[in-house]
Amino acid sequence: MTTSNTIKQEIKRGPITVALIIGAFVAILNETLLNIALSDLIHYFHVTPTTVQWLTTAYLLVIGILMPVTALLTGWFTTRQMFLGAMTIFLIGSVICGFAPSFAFLLTGRIIQAAGSGLILPVMMNTILFIYPPEKRGGAMGLIGLVIMFAPALGPTLSGLIIASLSWRWLFYLVIPLAAFSILFAARYLTNVSEVTRPKVEIPSIILSTVGFGGLVYGMGSSAEGGWVGPTFMIIGAISLVLFVWRQLVIKDPILDFRAFNYPMYTLSTVILILIMVTLFATMILLPLYLQRALLLSSFAAGIVLLPGGLINGMLSPLMGKLFDKFGPRWLVTPGLLIVCVVVWLFSRLTVSESMLYIIILYCALLIGLAMVMMPVSTTGLNQLPKRLYPHGTAIMNTLQQVAGGIGTAVFIGIMVTGQKTYLSHVSNPEAQTQVLHALVAGMSHAFFIAMIIGVFSLILSLFLKRTIAPKEEPAEE
Repeated sequence: MTTSNTIKQEIKRGPITVALIIGAFVAILNETLLNIALSDLIHYFHVTPTTVQWLTTAYLLVIGILMPVTALLTGWFTTRQMFLGAMTIFLIGSVICGFAPSFAFLLTGRIIQAAGSGLILPVMMNTILFIYPPEKRGGAMGLIGLVIMFAPALGPTLSGLIIASLSWRWLFYLVIPLAAFSILFAARYLTNVSEVTRPKVEIPSIILSTVGFGGLVYGMGSSAEGGWVGPTFMIIGAISLVLFVWRQLVIKDPILDFRAFNYPMYTLSTVILILIMVTLFATMILLPLYLQRALLLSSFAAGIVLLPGGLINGMLSPLMGKLFDKFGPRWLVTPGLLIVCVVVWLFSRLTVSESMLYIIILYCALLIGLAMVMMPVSTTGLNQLPKRLYPHGTAIMNTLQQVAGGIGTAVFIGIMVTGQKTYLSHVSNPEAQTQVLHALVAGMSHAFFIAMIIGVFSLILSLFLKRTIAPKEEPAEE
Protein backbone atom coordinates (compact mmCIF):
# COMPACT_ATOMS: atom_id res chain seq x y z
CA MET A 1 0.00 0.00 0.00
CA THR A 2 1.33 3.44 -0.90
CA THR A 3 2.05 6.15 1.61
CA SER A 4 -0.49 8.44 -0.06
CA ASN A 5 -3.21 5.80 0.26
CA THR A 6 -2.43 5.45 3.96
CA ILE A 7 -2.79 9.19 4.41
CA LYS A 8 -6.12 9.16 2.56
CA GLN A 9 -7.46 6.55 4.95
CA GLU A 10 -6.34 8.50 8.03
CA ILE A 11 -7.71 11.93 7.12
CA LYS A 12 -11.36 12.94 7.52
CA ARG A 13 -12.57 14.17 4.15
CA GLY A 14 -15.83 15.71 5.37
CA PRO A 15 -14.51 18.39 7.78
CA ILE A 16 -11.65 19.25 5.42
CA THR A 17 -14.01 19.71 2.47
CA VAL A 18 -16.46 21.81 4.50
CA ALA A 19 -13.67 24.06 5.82
CA LEU A 20 -12.37 24.67 2.30
CA ILE A 21 -15.82 25.29 0.84
CA ILE A 22 -16.78 27.87 3.48
CA GLY A 23 -13.64 29.92 2.91
CA ALA A 24 -13.77 29.62 -0.87
CA PHE A 25 -17.46 30.58 -0.95
CA VAL A 26 -16.83 33.80 0.96
CA ALA A 27 -13.83 34.72 -1.19
CA ILE A 28 -15.27 33.83 -4.61
CA LEU A 29 -18.54 35.58 -3.75
CA ASN A 30 -16.61 38.85 -3.93
CA GLU A 31 -15.76 38.39 -7.60
CA THR A 32 -19.28 39.49 -8.56
CA LEU A 33 -20.57 40.99 -5.30
CA LEU A 34 -20.01 44.53 -6.56
CA ASN A 35 -21.57 44.08 -10.01
CA ILE A 36 -25.00 45.34 -8.96
CA ALA A 37 -23.33 48.10 -6.91
CA LEU A 38 -21.31 49.47 -9.84
CA SER A 39 -24.00 51.98 -10.79
CA ASP A 40 -24.22 53.22 -7.18
CA LEU A 41 -20.43 53.48 -6.94
CA ILE A 42 -20.27 55.49 -10.18
CA HIS A 43 -22.50 58.15 -8.57
CA TYR A 44 -21.06 57.89 -5.06
CA PHE A 45 -17.42 58.38 -6.10
CA HIS A 46 -18.18 60.42 -9.28
CA VAL A 47 -16.22 58.07 -11.57
CA THR A 48 -16.86 56.75 -15.10
CA PRO A 49 -17.92 53.19 -16.04
CA THR A 50 -14.45 52.51 -17.47
CA THR A 51 -12.95 53.54 -14.10
CA VAL A 52 -15.34 51.65 -11.86
CA GLN A 53 -14.84 48.41 -13.82
CA TRP A 54 -11.33 48.27 -12.33
CA LEU A 55 -12.93 47.08 -9.10
CA THR A 56 -13.62 43.85 -11.00
CA THR A 57 -10.69 43.85 -13.42
CA ALA A 58 -8.05 44.63 -10.75
CA TYR A 59 -9.48 41.89 -8.53
CA LEU A 60 -9.07 39.36 -11.33
CA LEU A 61 -5.71 40.83 -12.35
CA VAL A 62 -4.20 40.23 -8.90
CA ILE A 63 -5.60 36.70 -8.79
CA GLY A 64 -4.14 36.07 -12.23
CA ILE A 65 -0.72 37.29 -11.06
CA LEU A 66 -0.76 35.18 -7.88
CA MET A 67 -2.04 31.89 -9.21
CA PRO A 68 1.06 31.00 -11.27
CA VAL A 69 3.15 30.92 -8.07
CA THR A 70 0.68 28.83 -6.07
CA ALA A 71 2.39 25.62 -7.20
CA LEU A 72 5.58 27.02 -5.67
CA LEU A 73 3.87 28.20 -2.49
CA THR A 74 2.15 24.85 -1.91
CA GLY A 75 5.63 23.32 -1.83
CA TRP A 76 6.80 25.74 0.85
CA PHE A 77 3.76 25.97 3.15
CA THR A 78 1.37 23.46 4.66
CA THR A 79 -2.31 23.28 3.79
CA ARG A 80 -3.27 25.04 7.02
CA GLN A 81 -0.68 27.78 6.60
CA MET A 82 -1.77 28.50 3.04
CA PHE A 83 -5.49 28.56 3.77
CA LEU A 84 -5.41 30.46 7.08
CA GLY A 85 -2.90 32.96 5.70
CA ALA A 86 -5.00 33.55 2.59
CA MET A 87 -8.22 34.05 4.57
CA THR A 88 -6.50 36.47 6.95
CA ILE A 89 -5.29 38.58 4.02
CA PHE A 90 -8.79 38.50 2.57
CA LEU A 91 -10.25 39.64 5.90
CA ILE A 92 -7.87 42.63 6.07
CA GLY A 93 -8.87 43.67 2.55
CA SER A 94 -12.57 43.42 3.44
CA VAL A 95 -12.09 45.76 6.41
CA ILE A 96 -10.32 48.33 4.22
CA CYS A 97 -13.10 48.17 1.62
CA GLY A 98 -15.84 48.56 4.21
CA PHE A 99 -14.35 51.75 5.64
CA ALA A 100 -12.85 53.17 2.40
CA PRO A 101 -13.10 57.01 2.35
CA SER A 102 -12.33 57.23 -1.39
CA PHE A 103 -12.36 55.19 -4.59
CA ALA A 104 -8.58 54.73 -4.34
CA PHE A 105 -8.93 53.15 -0.87
CA LEU A 106 -11.78 50.93 -2.10
CA LEU A 107 -9.64 49.75 -5.02
CA THR A 108 -6.72 49.10 -2.65
CA GLY A 109 -8.93 47.00 -0.41
CA ARG A 110 -10.17 45.00 -3.40
CA ILE A 111 -6.58 44.31 -4.44
CA ILE A 112 -5.76 43.01 -0.94
CA GLN A 113 -8.91 40.90 -0.98
CA ALA A 114 -7.80 39.44 -4.29
CA ALA A 115 -4.38 38.56 -2.86
CA GLY A 116 -6.17 36.28 -0.40
CA SER A 117 -8.67 34.90 -2.92
CA GLY A 118 -5.93 34.06 -5.38
CA LEU A 119 -4.45 31.55 -2.94
CA ILE A 120 -7.66 29.94 -1.68
CA LEU A 121 -8.96 28.30 -4.86
CA PRO A 122 -5.72 26.43 -5.73
CA VAL A 123 -5.48 25.15 -2.15
CA MET A 124 -9.02 23.82 -2.37
CA MET A 125 -8.51 22.17 -5.77
CA ASN A 126 -5.19 20.55 -4.81
CA THR A 127 -6.58 19.22 -1.54
CA ILE A 128 -9.62 17.67 -3.27
CA LEU A 129 -7.36 16.01 -5.85
CA PHE A 130 -5.24 14.58 -3.06
CA ILE A 131 -7.92 13.23 -0.72
CA TYR A 132 -10.38 11.85 -3.31
CA PRO A 133 -9.58 9.05 -5.82
CA PRO A 134 -10.33 9.77 -9.51
CA GLU A 135 -13.52 7.69 -9.57
CA LYS A 136 -15.05 9.85 -6.79
CA ARG A 137 -13.78 13.25 -7.87
CA GLY A 138 -16.84 14.11 -9.95
CA GLY A 139 -19.03 14.32 -6.87
CA ALA A 140 -16.39 16.22 -4.89
CA MET A 141 -15.75 18.61 -7.76
CA GLY A 142 -19.50 19.09 -8.01
CA LEU A 143 -19.43 20.48 -4.47
CA ILE A 144 -16.61 22.78 -5.56
CA GLY A 145 -18.78 23.74 -8.51
CA LEU A 146 -21.47 24.78 -6.05
CA VAL A 147 -18.92 27.29 -4.73
CA ILE A 148 -17.24 28.38 -7.95
CA MET A 149 -20.51 28.89 -9.84
CA PHE A 150 -23.09 29.49 -7.10
CA ALA A 151 -21.07 32.14 -5.25
CA PRO A 152 -20.50 34.45 -8.26
CA ALA A 153 -24.07 33.88 -9.42
CA LEU A 154 -25.43 34.74 -5.97
CA GLY A 155 -23.20 37.81 -5.63
CA PRO A 156 -25.36 40.22 -7.67
CA THR A 157 -28.52 39.01 -5.94
CA LEU A 158 -27.16 39.53 -2.42
CA SER A 159 -25.73 42.84 -3.53
CA GLY A 160 -29.10 44.03 -4.81
CA LEU A 161 -30.92 42.95 -1.66
CA ILE A 162 -28.37 44.66 0.60
CA ILE A 163 -28.13 47.92 -1.37
CA ALA A 164 -31.92 48.21 -1.47
CA SER A 165 -32.05 48.76 2.29
CA LEU A 166 -28.46 49.56 3.28
CA SER A 167 -25.44 51.27 1.74
CA TRP A 168 -22.84 49.60 -0.50
CA ARG A 169 -20.48 49.46 2.51
CA TRP A 170 -22.60 46.68 3.98
CA LEU A 171 -21.45 44.46 1.14
CA PHE A 172 -18.16 44.36 3.04
CA TYR A 173 -19.44 44.77 6.61
CA LEU A 174 -21.38 41.50 6.24
CA VAL A 175 -18.43 39.68 4.68
CA ILE A 176 -16.14 40.47 7.62
CA PRO A 177 -17.83 38.12 10.16
CA LEU A 178 -18.17 35.41 7.51
CA ALA A 179 -14.44 35.57 6.78
CA ALA A 180 -13.66 35.53 10.51
CA PHE A 181 -15.88 32.46 10.99
CA SER A 182 -14.12 30.71 8.10
CA ILE A 183 -10.75 31.30 9.78
CA LEU A 184 -11.98 29.91 13.11
CA PHE A 185 -13.65 26.88 11.50
CA ALA A 186 -10.57 26.04 9.43
CA ALA A 187 -8.29 26.49 12.44
CA ARG A 188 -10.34 23.85 14.24
CA TYR A 189 -11.02 21.29 11.48
CA LEU A 190 -8.57 21.74 8.59
CA THR A 191 -5.63 19.32 8.67
CA ASN A 192 -2.47 19.19 6.57
CA VAL A 193 -2.68 16.86 3.59
CA SER A 194 0.14 18.16 1.39
CA GLU A 195 3.88 17.57 1.68
CA VAL A 196 6.29 20.49 2.17
CA THR A 197 9.08 19.97 -0.38
CA ARG A 198 10.63 23.47 -0.38
CA PRO A 199 11.29 23.75 -4.13
CA LYS A 200 13.75 26.27 -5.53
CA VAL A 201 12.44 29.85 -5.71
CA GLU A 202 12.96 30.93 -9.32
CA ILE A 203 12.98 34.76 -9.13
CA PRO A 204 13.29 35.49 -12.90
CA SER A 205 10.28 33.26 -13.60
CA ILE A 206 8.21 35.03 -10.93
CA ILE A 207 9.09 38.44 -12.40
CA LEU A 208 8.25 37.34 -15.96
CA SER A 209 4.98 35.79 -14.78
CA THR A 210 3.94 38.93 -12.88
CA VAL A 211 4.78 41.28 -15.75
CA GLY A 212 3.22 38.93 -18.30
CA PHE A 213 -0.14 38.18 -16.74
CA GLY A 214 -0.40 41.57 -15.05
CA GLY A 215 0.54 43.51 -18.17
CA LEU A 216 -1.90 41.60 -20.34
CA VAL A 217 -4.92 42.12 -18.07
CA TYR A 218 -3.98 45.74 -17.25
CA GLY A 219 -3.54 46.48 -20.93
CA MET A 220 -6.94 45.01 -21.73
CA GLY A 221 -8.54 47.11 -19.00
CA SER A 222 -6.80 50.30 -20.12
CA SER A 223 -7.69 49.75 -23.78
CA ALA A 224 -11.30 50.63 -22.97
CA GLU A 225 -10.13 54.17 -22.15
CA GLY A 226 -8.30 54.62 -25.45
CA GLY A 227 -4.79 55.95 -25.98
CA TRP A 228 -1.43 54.20 -26.09
CA VAL A 229 -1.29 52.79 -22.55
CA GLY A 230 -3.48 49.73 -23.17
CA PRO A 231 -1.77 48.45 -26.33
CA THR A 232 1.69 49.10 -24.84
CA PHE A 233 1.01 47.04 -21.71
CA MET A 234 -0.57 44.30 -23.79
CA ILE A 235 2.55 44.03 -25.94
CA ILE A 236 4.82 44.03 -22.86
CA GLY A 237 2.63 41.39 -21.21
CA ALA A 238 2.57 39.18 -24.30
CA ILE A 239 6.38 39.32 -24.72
CA SER A 240 6.89 38.56 -21.02
CA LEU A 241 4.53 35.58 -21.20
CA VAL A 242 6.42 34.15 -24.18
CA LEU A 243 9.70 34.48 -22.25
CA PHE A 244 8.07 33.01 -19.13
CA VAL A 245 6.83 29.93 -20.98
CA TRP A 246 10.22 29.47 -22.68
CA ARG A 247 12.01 29.69 -19.34
CA GLN A 248 9.71 27.12 -17.72
CA LEU A 249 10.54 24.69 -20.50
CA VAL A 250 14.33 25.00 -20.17
CA ILE A 251 14.96 25.26 -16.40
CA LYS A 252 15.15 22.25 -14.09
CA ASP A 253 12.61 23.39 -11.47
CA PRO A 254 9.87 25.48 -13.17
CA ILE A 255 7.31 27.28 -11.05
CA LEU A 256 4.71 26.14 -13.60
CA ASP A 257 5.41 22.84 -15.31
CA PHE A 258 3.93 23.22 -18.77
CA ARG A 259 4.48 19.54 -19.43
CA ALA A 260 0.91 19.25 -18.20
CA PHE A 261 -0.02 20.26 -21.74
CA ASN A 262 1.48 16.99 -22.97
CA TYR A 263 -1.82 15.44 -21.86
CA PRO A 264 -4.37 16.15 -24.64
CA MET A 265 -7.56 16.16 -22.57
CA TYR A 266 -5.99 18.55 -20.07
CA THR A 267 -5.04 20.90 -22.90
CA LEU A 268 -8.47 20.71 -24.52
CA SER A 269 -10.26 21.20 -21.20
CA THR A 270 -8.16 24.24 -20.36
CA VAL A 271 -8.87 25.91 -23.71
CA ILE A 272 -12.63 25.30 -23.33
CA LEU A 273 -12.60 26.74 -19.80
CA ILE A 274 -10.76 29.87 -20.97
CA LEU A 275 -13.38 30.52 -23.65
CA ILE A 276 -16.26 29.87 -21.25
CA MET A 277 -14.82 32.18 -18.57
CA VAL A 278 -14.62 35.03 -21.08
CA THR A 279 -18.29 34.52 -21.94
CA LEU A 280 -19.32 34.04 -18.30
CA PHE A 281 -17.71 37.21 -16.95
CA ALA A 282 -19.00 39.23 -19.89
CA THR A 283 -22.53 38.18 -18.94
CA MET A 284 -22.02 38.64 -15.21
CA ILE A 285 -20.98 42.28 -15.61
CA LEU A 286 -23.19 43.31 -18.55
CA LEU A 287 -26.49 41.85 -17.38
CA PRO A 288 -26.68 43.80 -14.07
CA LEU A 289 -25.84 47.02 -15.96
CA TYR A 290 -28.61 46.22 -18.46
CA LEU A 291 -31.15 45.59 -15.71
CA GLN A 292 -30.38 48.82 -13.86
CA ARG A 293 -29.49 51.27 -16.62
CA ALA A 294 -31.62 50.04 -19.53
CA LEU A 295 -34.67 48.55 -17.81
CA LEU A 296 -34.25 51.08 -14.96
CA LEU A 297 -34.75 48.47 -12.23
CA SER A 298 -33.71 49.14 -8.67
CA SER A 299 -30.85 47.22 -7.09
CA PHE A 300 -33.41 45.13 -5.19
CA ALA A 301 -35.41 44.29 -8.32
CA ALA A 302 -32.25 43.43 -10.27
CA GLY A 303 -31.17 41.13 -7.45
CA ILE A 304 -34.53 39.35 -7.49
CA VAL A 305 -34.26 38.81 -11.26
CA LEU A 306 -30.88 37.11 -10.84
CA LEU A 307 -31.78 35.07 -7.74
CA PRO A 308 -33.56 32.05 -9.34
CA GLY A 309 -30.65 31.38 -11.69
CA GLY A 310 -28.15 31.43 -8.85
CA LEU A 311 -30.24 29.04 -6.77
CA ILE A 312 -30.77 26.60 -9.65
CA ASN A 313 -27.07 26.60 -10.49
CA GLY A 314 -26.11 25.88 -6.89
CA MET A 315 -28.51 22.96 -6.65
CA LEU A 316 -27.46 21.43 -9.98
CA SER A 317 -23.66 21.55 -9.57
CA PRO A 318 -23.38 18.56 -7.16
CA LEU A 319 -25.87 16.61 -9.32
CA MET A 320 -23.79 17.30 -12.43
CA GLY A 321 -20.73 16.00 -10.59
CA LYS A 322 -22.50 12.70 -9.89
CA LEU A 323 -23.70 12.45 -13.49
CA PHE A 324 -20.15 13.08 -14.65
CA ASP A 325 -18.89 10.13 -12.58
CA LYS A 326 -21.52 7.94 -14.26
CA PHE A 327 -21.62 9.12 -17.90
CA GLY A 328 -18.42 11.07 -18.53
CA PRO A 329 -18.07 14.62 -19.89
CA ARG A 330 -19.46 14.63 -23.44
CA TRP A 331 -23.12 13.97 -22.59
CA LEU A 332 -23.10 16.97 -20.25
CA VAL A 333 -20.68 19.49 -21.74
CA THR A 334 -21.84 19.69 -25.37
CA PRO A 335 -25.58 20.13 -24.57
CA GLY A 336 -24.61 22.60 -21.82
CA LEU A 337 -22.54 24.72 -24.19
CA LEU A 338 -25.32 24.64 -26.79
CA ILE A 339 -27.67 26.09 -24.17
CA VAL A 340 -25.10 28.76 -23.25
CA CYS A 341 -24.62 29.82 -26.89
CA VAL A 342 -28.35 30.09 -27.56
CA VAL A 343 -28.97 32.14 -24.40
CA VAL A 344 -26.08 34.55 -25.05
CA TRP A 345 -27.37 35.01 -28.63
CA LEU A 346 -30.80 35.89 -27.21
CA PHE A 347 -29.11 38.35 -24.84
CA SER A 348 -27.61 40.05 -27.90
CA ARG A 349 -31.18 40.74 -29.12
CA LEU A 350 -32.48 42.39 -25.95
CA THR A 351 -34.39 45.67 -26.17
CA VAL A 352 -35.24 48.45 -23.71
CA SER A 353 -38.67 46.93 -23.02
CA GLU A 354 -38.07 43.28 -22.09
CA SER A 355 -40.10 41.73 -19.29
CA MET A 356 -38.48 40.63 -16.04
CA LEU A 357 -39.88 37.12 -16.51
CA TYR A 358 -38.12 36.78 -19.87
CA ILE A 359 -34.77 37.81 -18.35
CA ILE A 360 -35.28 35.40 -15.43
CA ILE A 361 -35.92 32.49 -17.82
CA LEU A 362 -32.87 33.31 -19.93
CA TYR A 363 -30.60 33.69 -16.91
CA CYS A 364 -31.82 30.40 -15.40
CA ALA A 365 -31.16 28.64 -18.70
CA LEU A 366 -27.66 30.17 -18.88
CA LEU A 367 -26.70 28.93 -15.43
CA ILE A 368 -28.17 25.49 -16.08
CA GLY A 369 -25.91 25.27 -19.12
CA LEU A 370 -22.89 26.44 -17.14
CA ALA A 371 -23.59 23.89 -14.39
CA MET A 372 -23.38 21.19 -17.06
CA VAL A 373 -20.04 22.52 -18.31
CA MET A 374 -17.65 23.92 -15.72
CA MET A 375 -16.87 21.09 -13.31
CA PRO A 376 -17.11 18.24 -15.86
CA VAL A 377 -14.61 20.03 -18.12
CA SER A 378 -12.09 20.84 -15.37
CA THR A 379 -12.36 17.37 -13.80
CA THR A 380 -11.84 15.72 -17.20
CA GLY A 381 -8.59 17.61 -17.68
CA LEU A 382 -7.19 17.21 -14.18
CA ASN A 383 -7.99 13.48 -14.02
CA GLN A 384 -5.52 12.81 -16.81
CA LEU A 385 -2.56 14.30 -14.93
CA PRO A 386 -0.11 12.31 -12.77
CA LYS A 387 0.03 13.27 -9.11
CA ARG A 388 3.30 15.23 -9.41
CA LEU A 389 1.54 17.63 -11.82
CA TYR A 390 -1.55 18.27 -9.64
CA PRO A 391 -0.29 21.62 -8.23
CA HIS A 392 0.97 22.74 -11.63
CA GLY A 393 -2.15 21.63 -13.49
CA THR A 394 -4.53 23.38 -11.10
CA ALA A 395 -2.33 26.51 -11.00
CA ILE A 396 -2.19 26.74 -14.81
CA MET A 397 -5.91 26.10 -15.22
CA ASN A 398 -6.96 28.54 -12.49
CA THR A 399 -4.53 31.22 -13.68
CA LEU A 400 -5.74 31.12 -17.25
CA GLN A 401 -9.39 31.11 -16.16
CA GLN A 402 -8.96 34.17 -13.95
CA VAL A 403 -6.94 36.04 -16.57
CA ALA A 404 -9.62 35.15 -19.12
CA GLY A 405 -12.26 36.51 -16.75
CA GLY A 406 -10.32 39.73 -16.25
CA ILE A 407 -9.79 40.14 -19.99
CA GLY A 408 -13.44 39.34 -20.66
CA THR A 409 -14.61 41.98 -18.19
CA ALA A 410 -12.34 44.68 -19.63
CA VAL A 411 -12.87 43.80 -23.28
CA PHE A 412 -16.65 43.58 -23.15
CA ILE A 413 -17.01 46.83 -21.21
CA GLY A 414 -14.83 48.38 -23.93
CA ILE A 415 -17.00 46.86 -26.68
CA MET A 416 -20.13 48.15 -24.94
CA VAL A 417 -18.74 51.70 -24.60
CA THR A 418 -17.58 51.70 -28.23
CA GLY A 419 -20.98 50.48 -29.38
CA GLN A 420 -22.69 53.24 -27.40
CA LYS A 421 -20.49 55.92 -28.97
CA THR A 422 -21.05 54.54 -32.46
CA TYR A 423 -24.81 54.53 -32.00
CA LEU A 424 -24.92 58.07 -30.62
CA SER A 425 -22.74 59.36 -33.44
CA HIS A 426 -25.47 58.43 -35.92
CA VAL A 427 -28.48 60.03 -34.19
CA SER A 428 -29.66 63.63 -34.44
CA ASN A 429 -30.15 64.20 -30.69
CA PRO A 430 -27.57 62.16 -28.74
CA GLU A 431 -28.41 63.94 -25.48
CA ALA A 432 -32.00 62.65 -25.37
CA GLN A 433 -32.61 60.12 -22.62
CA THR A 434 -34.36 57.74 -25.01
CA GLN A 435 -31.39 57.73 -27.35
CA VAL A 436 -28.97 57.19 -24.44
CA LEU A 437 -30.93 54.07 -23.39
CA HIS A 438 -31.02 52.73 -26.94
CA ALA A 439 -27.28 53.40 -27.26
CA LEU A 440 -26.59 51.42 -24.08
CA VAL A 441 -28.59 48.44 -25.35
CA ALA A 442 -26.90 48.67 -28.75
CA GLY A 443 -23.46 48.58 -27.09
CA MET A 444 -24.44 45.59 -24.96
CA SER A 445 -25.84 43.79 -28.02
CA HIS A 446 -22.46 44.06 -29.73
CA ALA A 447 -20.71 42.71 -26.64
CA PHE A 448 -23.12 39.78 -26.20
CA PHE A 449 -22.83 38.87 -29.88
CA ILE A 450 -19.03 38.64 -29.62
CA ALA A 451 -19.45 36.56 -26.45
CA MET A 452 -21.76 34.22 -28.37
CA ILE A 453 -19.15 33.72 -31.11
CA ILE A 454 -16.58 32.78 -28.46
CA GLY A 455 -19.10 30.35 -27.00
CA VAL A 456 -19.55 28.67 -30.40
CA PHE A 457 -15.81 27.97 -30.55
CA SER A 458 -15.98 26.25 -27.16
CA LEU A 459 -19.01 24.24 -28.34
CA ILE A 460 -17.07 22.93 -31.35
CA LEU A 461 -14.10 21.96 -29.15
CA SER A 462 -16.38 20.11 -26.72
CA LEU A 463 -17.14 17.55 -29.44
CA PHE A 464 -13.63 16.16 -28.94
CA LEU A 465 -13.88 15.66 -25.16
CA LYS A 466 -13.77 12.11 -23.81
CA ARG A 467 -13.52 10.42 -20.44
CA THR A 468 -9.96 10.32 -19.14
CA ILE A 469 -8.20 7.50 -17.35
CA ALA A 470 -6.04 8.40 -14.36
CA PRO A 471 -2.35 7.56 -14.98
CA LYS A 472 -0.65 4.99 -12.82
CA GLU A 473 1.26 6.17 -9.78
CA GLU A 474 4.91 6.84 -10.44
CA PRO A 475 7.38 4.32 -8.99
CA ALA A 476 8.84 6.91 -6.63
CA GLU A 477 5.50 7.20 -4.89
CA GLU A 478 4.84 3.50 -4.46
